[in-house]
Amino acid sequence: MSIKSTSDSKFYCFLLFLVLFSSSFSGCFSKEEVLPEKFGIPGGLVLACLNSSHFNELVIEVDYEADQKPTPETLDLLIDRINSVCDKQSVSYELSLTDFEHEGAWTNDEIRLVGRETRETNAMNENQLRFHFMFPSGTHSDSNVLGVAVDASTVMIFVDTIKESENLIQRPSWEEIEAAVTIHEFGHLLGLVNLVYTSNVDHEDPDHPGHSSNEDSVMYWAIETSDISNIIFGTLPNDFDNDDRGDMIKLKEQQLEAWDQLWYPEDYSY
Repeated sequence: MSIKSTSDSKFYCFLLFLVLFSSSFSGCFSKEEVLPEKFGIPGGLVLACLNSSHFNELVIEVDYEADQKPTPETLDLLIDRINSVCDKQSVSYELSLTDFEHEGAWTNDEIRLVGRETRETNAMNENQLRFHFMFPSGTHSDSNVLGVAVDASTVMIFVDTIKESENLIQRPSWEEIEAAVTIHEFGHLLGLVNLVYTSNVDHEDPDHPGHSSNEDSVMYWAIETSDISNIIFGTLPNDFDNDDRGDMIKLKEQQLEAWDQLWYPEDYSY
């Protein structure tokens, strides 16, 4: 485990200036890319994840503040879900205790900035594909949001809000909610649902774009919000359903077109 802290710099002050005039998205994913670098949108690295011709390793950089460390069960489940859909020789995570030096609620723009300031290296680093998951103290500016994916490789999970979302009978428990939300946001990094492609199966919730209409899928819309505490019967979904997985297979086999990608295989036919 390493220890990191953020620091002020003219560079990030300049970046902050660039986004002052831009509004933020609320919710568990944001397609808005307001900075000059090409960090992409959620789903922008799905082909890099599904294909091993160049990136044969996937590393999850996990930065967390004191008392916000994700449970081992959450991290193990994340590795398992990645292995089940992404073509990689190895999948691992790196833990770093991090002081994000942030006060108040988090906006999506602030998440982008601190994510780029604290990550160890680029998302595409030689043969490594690197996703960045942050677990800070505090809440999102939309107090109902439990997690958010803000670009092609960056996610923030709000453990404080997750713990507040646990209902009185602790079914589901906050640990179960944390695991489900983490997998849900990884799903958005895969472009689910219809973020960077159009499925030939009608499984997107028309009232909650980017989410599954199947309440048994981890991509169901309620997984992202504090409404999750209303699920008191059955098992909280923490896996992709057949339609979600079918989309990933078709994207990998080039039966569906993926757009807004930061990387394409050399043999990509679209």
